[in-house]
Amino acid sequence: MSRLEVFGIEGIGEVVRGADLAVLVAEAAQSNGTPLADGDALVVTQKVVSKAEGAMARVDPEDPLGHKPLVEENSVRILRRRGDLIISETKHGFVCANAGIDLSNVGRGEAALLPDDPDRSARRLRDALSGRFGVEVGVIVSDTFGRPWRRGVTDVAIGCSGIRPIIDLRGTRDAYGRELQVTEVALVDEVAAAAELVMGKSTGIPAAVVRGLDPAWFTGPGERSGVVADVVRSAAEDLFR
Repeated sequence: MSRLEVFGIEGIGEVVRGADLAVLVAEAAQSNGTPLADGDALVVTQKVVSKAEGAMARVDPEDPLGHKPLVEENSVRILRRRGDLIISETKHGFVCANAGIDLSNVGRGEAALLPDDPDRSARRLRDALSGRFGVEVGVIVSDTFGRPWRRGVTDVAIGCSGIRPIIDLRGTRDAYGRELQVTEVALVDEVAAAAELVMGKSTGIPAAVVRGLDPAWFTGPGERSGVVADVVRSAAEDLFR
């Protein structure tokens, strides 16, 4: 693989509770002249998944800290507090700012929560696209996270279906013939980050396609594809807990 194509799906519009994301995404892609194709990796933002699933909460629009009780409620462990910022662990095992509670790109007085089960959300979208539109794609639900010891944010995967979360290169050889001992590639995070480049943060493009990935990185119907929890380092392997 030496070439990839990444493009945003424009025209999806505002997503409301109960919206059929499969229809919205497939029809918008078709209207753009770039219909979904077998072997595509479809990346959708957490925000539209949360809106469609009703994972939203009301907050006081006049209180800039009105979402903080939600952060506490949606945290299973608080790691750090600094001023108004909370770094916490969610029930999904994600360590992130404010338990993933987000006030951007939502209506005034609203806050978006993380989906209850992002892997299930990805699986449902993938199944709907396969069953109703006859297209076999991998699906990634992405969200924006910061990273320890590095400035800036990037999109990572919080849910996936039909695409392997990790590509394990241990036991293979590098370009000089040396056996790789520890290399595991976080494929779904790399794909999510690539998709974010064409979605942006304020463009109203909540989905993108990454086309041209190695077919071996996808899984077929009925084959276990893994979950994003496979990417999260366990407490036993974490040197910083």
